[in-house]
Amino acid sequence: MNKIKRIALLLLTVIMITALPGCAAATQDPVARQSFYFDTICSITIYDMEKMTEESAAKAIDKAFKLCAHYESLLSRTKEGTDIYRINNAGGEPVECDPETIDVISKGLYYSELSGGLFDITIGKVTDLWDFHAEEPVVPDNDALRNAVATVGWNKVIIDGNTVALTDPETHIDLGGIAKGYIADRVGETLEESGVTSAVISLGGNVVCLGSKYVSKNENKPFRVGIEKPYSNQSEIVGIVAAEDETVVTSGVYQRYFEEDGILYHHILNASTGYPAESDIVGVTLKAGKGRSADCDALATIFLILGEEKAMEMAQRTEGVEAFFILTDGRFASTDGMEVIFE
Repeated sequence: MNKIKRIALLLLTVIMITALPGCAAATQDPVARQSFYFDTICSITIYDMEKMTEESAAKAIDKAFKLCAHYESLLSRTKEGTDIYRINNAGGEPVECDPETIDVISKGLYYSELSGGLFDITIGKVTDLWDFHAEEPVVPDNDALRNAVATVGWNKVIIDGNTVALTDPETHIDLGGIAKGYIADRVGETLEESGVTSAVISLGGNVVCLGSKYVSKNENKPFRVGIEKPYSNQSEIVGIVAAEDETVVTSGVYQRYFEEDGILYHHILNASTGYPAESDIVGVTLKAGKGRSADCDALATIFLILGEEKAMEMAQRTEGVEAFFILTDGRFASTDGMEVIFE
């Protein structure tokens, strides 16, 4: 009997964030809230802000979650009436979209082209065939996958001003590989506009750290973000990444997968075959400056599909991004500027 091994509703890869309050929070406990968007649990914890009180922090978080709901109303491919839903169901006709929808699609197309289609936002028909949430998921029919793959192609997306059209009416856009990163960046901006100076935002495997953590009156230190040990059910970590005004994004084949006939099938799909991608990497963690979560979101998927050698080459060419790879044989590899604390 097939058994689901992972649940996407859990926080994906980052399983431990430790922090102490910011300066004002020395007399005020951190304020944390969780909600559910983008098919995952989203959490925001505020440690310090201008005139920090529980009420002011709660209001800032509520504003941030309203922004999440707004983006879900634009970018979800499954909710009727969203920009993406309307594009996918317009039969190839141009659809007028919100400027931010255009922005996310444009960024997705950039990484689709950069990766030569390894990362492709038009993979929607393929991802629809894989249900990793089912109680007993199954491998899709091969013919159905072949037909779905034929609809994939980032160059089938035409942006003209504020409209988006698909040259193949059967093509479907899926922004799942970049949207949460984009939204995490915008949530960080919104919190800062509310006066937040120290906070952690976690949208699944996308973590944004605003500011640093309080240690003493004259000392602050970076936040510590734990990287999950693959297949540990969030019970173990392999190391810790320090982050201050930075984003940490993780993607791994162990986040959602199931077993059928002794074979593991994971959610990182090869757009050219429709089946899970095969490489010698099981997990990727990227760190970059605040505001680059969307870039890291797409790059993490690309690196995982590329495999160690090509991923390392691309990571070293990508300015401002550091990478840590967990390999199938249990080894670790990282770029020169990526510091992982092993405890």
